[in-house]
Amino acid sequence: MKIPTTLKHKPVIISENYENIDGRKAYSTDTKGLSLGLAQWNDRGKLDISAKVWRYTGEKWSRQSEELPMHRVLDLAILICRSTLYFQDAYRFPKLYDPDNTMIDRIGLQGDAMSVSVCSENPMIDDDIKLFSQALSDDGEMIGERLRVLARLLKEMGY
Repeated sequence: MKIPTTLKHKPVIISENYENIDGRKAYSTDTKGLSLGLAQWNDRGKLDISAKVWRYTGEKWSRQSEELPMHRVLDLAILICRSTLYFQDAYRFPKLYDPDNTMIDRIGLQGDAMSVSVCSENPMIDDDIKLFSQALSDDGEMIGERLRVLARLLKEMGY
């Protein structure tokens, strides 16, 4: 299925067969493509680029398609990596976290820091963190494959 080019987001680099590799939903997902392009929220004379996840309901392109600024996509990748690293050692805590110190890390970005912590405000955190950890473990091979590809590409880019 071809990603539309007549909408406000203007695709430049695309992956149109994403439904074949969409994690556990591969071959049965409404996420049909990913694109990098000109952001739909561009103001006159100002250009931003963004990443977009294209979803198709079987009849039309979904309003649930998501467009994210590229820095936000990278911030999500950073959050995923730091969370994955955290859960490698979380078994050391009886609840998979320390209720007295829920801060996992502060990652320096743009002269400040991205805080990464366990959401202690979640009233079901003790159960939810176990479910999250199990899902992360269940998807470990799939996530690991993507992290290895990302690591290889970052190395090739000189990072």
